[in-house]
Amino acid sequence: MVEWTRAEKRTFLRQRMEARLAALLMENKEYVEALALLSTLVKEFRRLDDKLLLVDIDLLESKLHFSLRNLPKAKAAPTAARTAANAIYYPPAQQGTIDFQSGILNAEEKYCKTGYKYFFKGFESFNALGNSRAVSTFKYMLFCKIMVSQADDVVGIISSKAGLQSLKLFENAIYDYKAEIEDDPVIHRHLSSLYDTLLEQNRCRLIEPFSRVEIAHIAELIELPIDHVEKLSQMILDKKFTGTLDQGAGCLIIFEDLKADAIYSATLDTIATWRRLLRAFMSGQPKSWRE
Repeated sequence: MVEWTRAEKRTFLRQRMEARLAALLMENKEYVEALALLSTLVKEFRRLDDKLLLVDIDLLESKLHFSLRNLPKAKAAPTAARTAANAIYYPPAQQGTIDFQSGILNAEEKYCKTGYKYFFKGFESFNALGNSRAVSTFKYMLFCKIMVSQADDVVGIISSKAGLQSLKLFENAIYDYKAEIEDDPVIHRHLSSLYDTLLEQNRCRLIEPFSRVEIAHIAELIELPIDHVEKLSQMILDKKFTGTLDQGAGCLIIFEDLKADAIYSATLDTIATWRRLLRAFMSGQPKSWRE
């Protein structure tokens, strides 16, 4: 069909057919071929100043660059799309798509709070239209809240904060809702980071009552293998808490956090100040005085 439009010189139809072909190539994960086709189209649409279709092309280009892990170019495309959309009337559904893509890019760079704002705007657009994409956008909104440890902000949708802190439930949720969670390319990229965050929070919460505890006991409480818990040594190096690992006894020894004494530090500052003043005073006196 695309070849026919080229042969018949149906420029208007060819451009739209090629845009659709690029979208299909992206769905088939043929990203390089899709981007090559799209780069030519972008130049043509900019010359024609067809802003309505140019916005769609920019969004598609952003998705392709994102799939190829080229974040700088992926972020530039929604900016261009938003600029073009501001110059014309752009349907609310497409406006929501711009916000949705911007939310994905911000979340990818760990700016989950900013990502949440974009997802919220996208959700409002989709929800007002009864668009099915409102569900996936809402899912990303909740995910952003979890990523910034604000799960309690979605009370009534998520049962409890304690439930979110359970790594066992986390693993079960991934297994039970594989299609919605692990098979989602955006959320899948963040699962490892979220899992490590939850694991770290659980370790800190569990060791808090102890001064000395067996590693095997912590693993039993978290209901995870011992090798998951042995990463405590890295947490000690990262100064998440103060302690040491007794590998021979298989124990973790936790020290109390020593709070700095304000009077002690103030006294040191005073002594240092007097030392500087004394040196300044002595430097201006005769040599016999300094001796």
